[in-house]
Amino acid sequence: MMNFFYTYQSLLDHVLVYALLAMSQYVVLRAGVFSLGTAGFAALGAYACALLITKAGWTPLAAIVAGTLLGAVASGLLAMPLSRLRGVFQAVATLAMVQIVLSATQNWVSVTNGALGVNGIPKVAGTGELLLTVIVVVAVLGAMGRYRIGRAMDVIREDETVAVSLGIPVPHYHRIAFVLSGFLAGLGGALQATSSYAITPGEFGFGMLVTVLAMVVLGGRTSVWGALAGAAILTTLPELFRVFADYRNVVEGILLMLVIVYLPRGVADTLIAMLRDRRLRHRAGGARAGQASVPAITKTVTVNTSIEGSVRP
Repeated sequence: MMNFFYTYQSLLDHVLVYALLAMSQYVVLRAGVFSLGTAGFAALGAYACALLITKAGWTPLAAIVAGTLLGAVASGLLAMPLSRLRGVFQAVATLAMVQIVLSATQNWVSVTNGALGVNGIPKVAGTGELLLTVIVVVAVLGAMGRYRIGRAMDVIREDETVAVSLGIPVPHYHRIAFVLSGFLAGLGGALQATSSYAITPGEFGFGMLVTVLAMVVLGGRTSVWGALAGAAILTTLPELFRVFADYRNVVEGILLMLVIVYLPRGVADTLIAMLRDRRLRHRAGGARAGQASVPAITKTVTVNTSIEGSVRP
């Protein structure tokens, strides 16, 4: 068992980091925000953390906190003008932000080392720390979904007009979704930097953007379990289909199309809905059985009483 763990430890770390990034994307999609800025916020968190450790001499914990907060602050500033945009306009604006961040990491050579990236980052975020972080984030997002903020985001996602008619301040919740998404992306980027010894601009490009979005679509957009399932599937898929390594993008594309066509709610969300429906049917069947047994008992008592009356002297 330990040999298996050590063999696939780096893969597990990769799954956990991408789980955080997928949850960052899930937050904005749940609130009806079509943001593609996760890769940019992750790059800000990763580079801030790496540079503060290697060049400014900060402790890893302080650098991780700083990288996380930078992602949240950057997303908060971006949310001010973008919270009133919708659909493709939000997507294009956030995509432009990602391009600006990537250009800075590649061309600001005196600070970021350009295409060479940042090397010599101490590995302080191991599997245990990553797993604990994911568990805490899942617990917080799950609890958030049961309170007013989660219900408001669900209404906004389903029908913004209805949300406005109910008095829900849509731009306010869009800004919350932006900030929370940037916070999680910055955290994911900072942990990626402190768990892999080195980072390069190519890690946060268009490939990450598409992969993270595909994870949420594949797993499901309405529950945090969808983000986790999508991250686990798409991250381990290359390892499972290593013989098709040259056709990785083709296999992932086919899988994504099949899920969109036959499981439009996502793998995890569809499974959760099936289990919920099965439990409700079971409860309904038990209730009907209980109601059907009442007349039968009454009839038996009535018959026994009449027989008793007929045999009495």
